[in-house]
Amino acid sequence: MSVVALAGGVGAARFLEGLVQVVPPEELTVIVNTGDDMANFMGLYISPDVDIVTYTLAGIVDHKKGWGIEGDTFHALQALQKLGFDTWFSLGDQDLGTHLARTAMLQQGWSLSKATQAISELLGVRCRIIPMTEQWVPTRIVTDVGLIHFEEYLVKRKAQDAVEDVLFDGIDRTVPSPGVLDALEQAETIVVCPSNPIVSIGPILAVPHIKPGIMKADAVKVAVSPIIGGKPVKGPADKLMEGKGIEVSAVGVAQIYEEFLDIMVIDKEDQHLTPRIEELGMRVVIEQTHMTSMARKKKLAQTVLAAAREQKRKS
Repeated sequence: MSVVALAGGVGAARFLEGLVQVVPPEELTVIVNTGDDMANFMGLYISPDVDIVTYTLAGIVDHKKGWGIEGDTFHALQALQKLGFDTWFSLGDQDLGTHLARTAMLQQGWSLSKATQAISELLGVRCRIIPMTEQWVPTRIVTDVGLIHFEEYLVKRKAQDAVEDVLFDGIDRTVPSPGVLDALEQAETIVVCPSNPIVSIGPILAVPHIKPGIMKADAVKVAVSPIIGGKPVKGPADKLMEGKGIEVSAVGVAQIYEEFLDIMVIDKEDQHLTPRIEELGMRVVIEQTHMTSMARKKKLAQTVLAAAREQKRKS
């Protein structure tokens, strides 16, 4: 079964850990959000969502933090602090190596896609990871204190500012990375990971041609809700959804994906929302979506694929 996953953030990375247990790596393509990217932080190109996904699939992610590399040290960051630099964005020493390598590749004329593929392969990742676009399109949060890059809003300011809107700067001028549209066209199943629907999946869908490519693809489209009991498992999805005027619930997530979704997977705690989601024209599958162990990650992935196969048989 050829599977394409739309991904970004810790929730997606955890789900992908389960998905690679049940899908052969050569049959999995992961299209990753790059709206979080910082094009010149300490002179480096940082791609947080690509790195979270890559480190997780390489088996080296720091599970406790949900980002970075397990056992990493922070000597370079400490040296920068002594030299008077604002080090609000934590970069471990091994993590820094990734950013140095990526930046060097880009300076040598490599595309972001080629650099992403090279780094993932060198770290032992066997499935394909593609950034959504090769152009820099920063996600900016409109807040009561001004316009802020998403990472600054999340990390530096701890998501404390009131959200008035979310913008994808320059998204209309982008094109999908090479391989993205082909992967969607050839997919049997397209999975929207349990990621923040506004800033992790939203930028992917906003890249011209990607959402139309999903809609016309002859694939079963399944999404896993990142909202359980009216709250995100991790991150500020609730504040961002509220800022966009969207209900903070599995229903709100389903409404965001309503144009193309066939199946919505929601947590058992939210099964009372089934009739409202079904009114949107999609099937609802109930599963324990809080991924607190590898067994649960694998079970959730199996549930998603089983639902897709059943849908395919019925169509």
